[in-house]
Amino acid sequence: MALIEASVQINAPTEKVWNIISDLDSEPRFWKGTKEVRNISKEGNIVTREITIAFKDSKCVQTVTLYPKEKIQAVFTKGIINGTKTVTLSPKDNGTRLEAGWDIKLSGMMGMFTGMVKKHIQSGTEQALQSIKQEAER
Repeated sequence: MALIEASVQINAPTEKVWNIISDLDSEPRFWKGTKEVRNISKEGNIVTREITIAFKDSKCVQTVTLYPKEKIQAVFTKGIINGTKTVTLSPKDNGTRLEAGWDIKLSGMMGMFTGMVKKHIQSGTEQALQSIKQEAER
């Protein structure tokens, strides 16, 4: 498994940061590894969706659960990635601390590339958090 963690301090209220990260359709704007999002179903705070990731334009299915103003957890249920991505926010020092954590591995024969892909995901996650920070601090 690849464990990836990144965080950023944002000088904006939690509500404003939540409004940005909970707009699941705009995820490709911030997360460069996510090329496309297609929602399959929505029931309450749970969204099932198909995403196209940059790694070989692979399609993955996720079950995304929104815990309002607290966290978003995406569980990869089908495709080249197995595991979870969790984005958490918490009020801190008159702003918001935004954290992202991945606990994933590539499925099947692709598992041997997990280490190599980990570097790309780490870099992409750090870049995404910085993009969200810039948007929130406008």
